Amino acid sequence: MPSRKRAALGVIDLTDESQNRSNKQVCGSNGQVQPPPSQSSYDEDLEAYGDELIAGTQEYNEGTWRRLQFYGTLSTKIVGVQYYAGQATAGELFLVRREPNNMYDRNAIRALNVREEQIGHIPRAVAAKLAKYMDSNALRIEGGINGYIGQFDCPIKLKLYGSSDEVVKRDLVNQMRAEKLPLDGIREAEAETRRNAKLEAGRLKELQKLQREAKKNGGAVVGGPQQYVGGGSVGIGPTPDLTDIINGSERFTSRSVGQMTEDYGKREADLETMPMAKQPEALSAELLPFQRQGLHWLLSKESPQVPAKGSNDICQLWKRSSRDPNIITNIATNFSLKGSSPAMASGGILADDMGLGKTVQIISLIVADRAFRQQDGLDTSATLIIAPLGVMSNWSSQIERHVKTKHRLRVMTYHGNRKLKLDASEIKNYDVVITTYGTVATEYWSTKQPQVPMKQGLFSVEWRRVVVDEGHGLRNPTAKKTVAAMNLMAQSRWILTGTPIINTLKDFYSLTKFIRLSGGLDRFELFNAAIIRPVNAGDPLGIGLLQTLMQDICLRRRKDMKFVDLKLPKLTEYVHKITLLEHEQQKYDALEAEAKGTLSDYQARQASSGQSAMKAYRHLLEILIRMRQLCNHWKMCGEERFKDIMEILEKEKVLDLTPENKAALQSMLQLNIESQEDCPICLDNLKEPVITCCAHIFCNACIETVIDTQRKCPMCRAELPAITSLVHPAKEEKPQQSNIDTENSSSKVEALLSILRASSKKMGTKTVVFSQWTTFLDIVQAQLDEEGFNYTRIDGRMTATQRDSAMDELEKNEECTIMLASLGVCSVGLNLVAANQVVLADTWWAPAIEDQAIDRVHRLGQKKPTTVFRLVVEGSIEENVLQIQGDKRKLMNLAFAEKAGKRDAGVKNARLADIERLLA
Repeated sequence: MPSRKRAALGVIDLTDESQNRSNKQVCGSNGQVQPPPSQSSYDEDLEAYGDELIAGTQEYNEGTWRRLQFYGTLSTKIVGVQYYAGQATAGELFLVRREPNNMYDRNAIRALNVREEQIGHIPRAVAAKLAKYMDSNALRIEGGINGYIGQFDCPIKLKLYGSSDEVVKRDLVNQMRAEKLPLDGIREAEAETRRNAKLEAGRLKELQKLQREAKKNGGAVVGGPQQYVGGGSVGIGPTPDLTDIINGSERFTSRSVGQMTEDYGKREADLETMPMAKQPEALSAELLPFQRQGLHWLLSKESPQVPAKGSNDICQLWKRSSRDPNIITNIATNFSLKGSSPAMASGGILADDMGLGKTVQIISLIVADRAFRQQDGLDTSATLIIAPLGVMSNWSSQIERHVKTKHRLRVMTYHGNRKLKLDASEIKNYDVVITTYGTVATEYWSTKQPQVPMKQGLFSVEWRRVVVDEGHGLRNPTAKKTVAAMNLMAQSRWILTGTPIINTLKDFYSLTKFIRLSGGLDRFELFNAAIIRPVNAGDPLGIGLLQTLMQDICLRRRKDMKFVDLKLPKLTEYVHKITLLEHEQQKYDALEAEAKGTLSDYQARQASSGQSAMKAYRHLLEILIRMRQLCNHWKMCGEERFKDIMEILEKEKVLDLTPENKAALQSMLQLNIESQEDCPICLDNLKEPVITCCAHIFCNACIETVIDTQRKCPMCRAELPAITSLVHPAKEEKPQQSNIDTENSSSKVEALLSILRASSKKMGTKTVVFSQWTTFLDIVQAQLDEEGFNYTRIDGRMTATQRDSAMDELEKNEECTIMLASLGVCSVGLNLVAANQVVLADTWWAPAIEDQAIDRVHRLGQKKPTTVFRLVVEGSIEENVLQIQGDKRKLMNLAFAEKAGKRDAGVKNARLADIERLLA
């Protein structure tokens, strides 16, 4: 039998060889935590993706990366295998790495296996063709072993991916054709385009026929494309009742899912028949049946078993070979082991719907596991719970409430001034430690080269388990808080989230990396090639792998499942359509025309000038925000632009921080905050965002690190002399009521007031009005004052004490019937069951954020039917946002096998693709 060598598929690493350091495994083969890798090696773990952004290829290139198109497959071989120890076998995937400093061949390309052991080199002639494409970032390459390794070489296939931008693609295809590189993928795509065009022409012909017939009959077109029908805003005039408003709105089934199939994932019937654990003796709360099933699942996943010899079981994508029971193979990467067992991840993802009691299930896991370990004489080390600051107190109060006094858990809150001494000896006095993401990140990055274990603090302890609440916060694997959490020493790792996928499957990758999934899938390029790219392409194999993995490491039950039987009152959602007034529509049309022109300008500049394209992109974002703000209230859409600033930057590269320029930069910073842009360094949501004098936005901590090391902007290489040159957001002060103009209302404000007036006629109705813009809440607040409504408010400008007071006011004051709430603040960790009606005043990019906000009202403890109104301006950008949301929901449903069939290959994850659809 040929010698077995192993490898893993990969994407080219475009960094300099000096940066291509191996990302050593955090957990060694003996299960002990080894010294963690540096931050730069974690960046490399996202192949070239994270390094590109850090090196200065603006954040919009994230969209370009996600929209790569398959160009063709190159059949070749790996040579020189006799000189290297890396092992591989047929069907495995491998990493492709440039080696520009190779003293024998400056075009050298290495082939590495999953363990980053070199297998050999790409042949010199092939490497000479590919090297320049890799160095210029024009092509990304994924490789797979196509046979067995011989004495001197090994057959392989290289899949080539390039830009889908038509201008860039045309030039790239011509160049590749001249060099006789394969373009079979391009030819197939062009053939598919021709077939689709033919089908579309037929559909258009049929639609035109229907239109002619309808015109003759004087009726509406039957079968025409309609996304929404009915609705309409209620303007000034006689106040309608709530029934009138509901009748004028369209039913909205945002979270409806298709029939589960036998082929993928766990059906509801399978979830219903899952085994139950016994009610823990230490728990005072009586677990519901589905929660006892959850407890049994949690306990079992902390002790996962490698598939037994002779079985066809699959565990964490590992399966025994049917030919040789001593061989176990990862079915995603085809990495195989013989005579040894892979490291299995202890833990998983508890992804129950919001309000199903994830907290109480974890508490039951802690007390049940403690009882088992005490009975067996085993160590009962503490559990670390990482939670957002706003819900830390909820954990301690829930533990106190649900655990019997004689079995009470010893709890430490480890945060801020309340941090007590914590080390391996002191932790024996506690069962649970509760801390925040920020505390974990701060302790880990307290030195430039963190080393675990540390002498004291969170990283000095080997935890029984680490539990991350609202775990989707770890969705970016290169964010500092994520890297820090990954380096905590723990026997088991748990993620609690109702939304493991918020935007893309990259979110899910980061969570699997945190729980330490093995087999090569902790490498982004492998996860991308084996799962993400195939799923996005609608490949049944990729979809099957995703769903097999999901049903194994992730448990998700929905509130609408019959066996869950929460007996929650009905949730009904409506889209309430609003027609803009004539003067509003004129302003909107002008902005839309400007946006389309700017998009075309950006697309034209994208291939030529990075800086020029970035300015066009920034301007485009600004216009899109203004369009959305205008849908809420025309006065939110200011007349001032940043054209003067952009012209200065075009010439001078940086701005003098005069008071006027500083104010303009603060406005630009606010634009990016409202656009929900990510930091281009850590790739996570902006935290304490700042803007540089060259008009680029970063997390404060991220850019401070860059200034300390290189004093140049990662985006444009402009000089950043000192941290004092960074501009922070303008201080947001609570508006004075006299400054709010209530005489000039808007269509959306009037529609909202109509709902609130009608709701006031119905006894017991309390409404939460969510908006992402505090400025809009200010406008609505002034209107409520004028009309004499009794209300309360929660937003990011308030302290935790003020938020608690606001919640008490809504719950305990019968006359307080309205809460104005910032969507970003209220989507996590709050219980708002005192209300029974929700108004979403504007539409958020990520549907999961809206779902979480709604579930603060519609959850355990809610006694009344819940009604949700989504205020949407007809024919506007808001309707298109809803369509994009629908595609993101499809991705979520696909992962959990809640929708049959293939995923629509036309779904675009990239921000640029989303923008193109917004303006379609």
